[in-house]
This record gives sequence, C-alpha cells and structure tokens, in this order.
Amino acid sequence: MTLDQVISTFDVGLRTLFASAQAARPRPDAAFEEPLLDDASKRHAAALMRINHVGEVCAQALYSGQALTSKNAQIVQALEHAAAEEIDHLAWCEARIDELGGRKSLLNPLWYAGSFTLGAVAGALGDKWNLSFLAETENQVSEHLQNHLQQLSDADIKTRTIVNQMQQDEAAHASEANALGASELPAPIKAGMKIASKIMTKTAYYL
Repeated sequence: MTLDQVISTFDVGLRTLFASAQAARPRPDAAFEEPLLDDASKRHAAALMRINHVGEVCAQALYSGQALTSKNAQIVQALEHAAAEEIDHLAWCEARIDELGGRKSLLNPLWYAGSFTLGAVAGALGDKWNLSFLAETENQVSEHLQNHLQQLSDADIKTRTIVNQMQQDEAAHASEANALGASELPAPIKAGMKIASKIMTKTAYYL
C-alpha cells in the first residue's frame, strides 16, 4: 500500500460523500418525458431511489476498500471498472431523487465507513474472498433492484428505465467476478450480508 493509494482512496471517499457525481454515460431515461405521478407515487419512488443511491455509496466504499488491500492487479482493474460504472449509477440516482422532490440519506457517511471497512477486510483476505464478496454483493443488489421494479408505478418510465439499466450493469459485474474466479460464499456469510442489507434498506427508506 503506497501513499498515493491512500490519498486516492481518501479522495474517492470525499467525492462520493460531498460532491455531485458526474456520469460518463448519458442517462438511460433521457428520451422519456417526466410522467404524471401522484404525490404518493413520487414519495415512494424517491425513497426507493434514495435506497439505491445509498447502495451506490456503499459500492464505491466497498470497491475502494477492496482495491486498497488487494494485491492482484487484475482484480484491482476489475474493481475500478465496476466502480466507474457505479459512479454513473450514483449520478443517475442523485438526479432522479432531485426530480422526484426527495433527498439523499442523512446517514451516507456511516454507510460509507461501514462498507469501506468490509471491503478492506475482504481484499486483505485474498483473491478468492475478494472476488466472491464482489459477486455476492452484486447479486444481492440485483435482487433489490428487481424488487424495486416490482414496486415502482408502471407510469414512472423514467425511474424504471434507470433501475433497469442499473440491474443490467450489476449482473455484468457479478459475471466478471465469476469469470475471474469467484466462488460461492459460505451460507452464514451470505445470510449476514442479507440481514445487514435489509437493515440498511429499511433505514434508508426513511433516513
């Protein structure tokens, strides 16, 4: 671990938490007009997108922690590629939250710190754990996004299009991790990740 890596990692954290993310790709919903939604649908969609935004904050923290402690250049490259696409997600979620009249989670620094710690531990444990943790994280995020698609109003084509593209990207990241050698995590660890995720999503819906 070099000083440059530490500085770069610190910079990622600051930009994720305190700067507006800038997407490299155009918004997938750009071709659609803003739909007419009732207030309840808007509030619910904004809360779901707040959860998704928290997920992207956590993703940046996880990947940053994993890359910092990993000793495998190929894995670090895969993490950096995934993180770059997750920045697009971060920007899309933030913009959509604003359009729906919502706000970002008040607990983002807490989510970031916890996820960074988990990522750093996974990276330090070695390639197999690092990749397996990445793949399982992406699989669980994809499940959450599918659940959100089922909850969103059919009329909310803009939010649905963003979430659908995010889900496709997450599945691709999981496939990349599997191709690099990820294996199935032990059931207790997967269960623990699901419990932690459930706590985060229920809290972020309101806070």
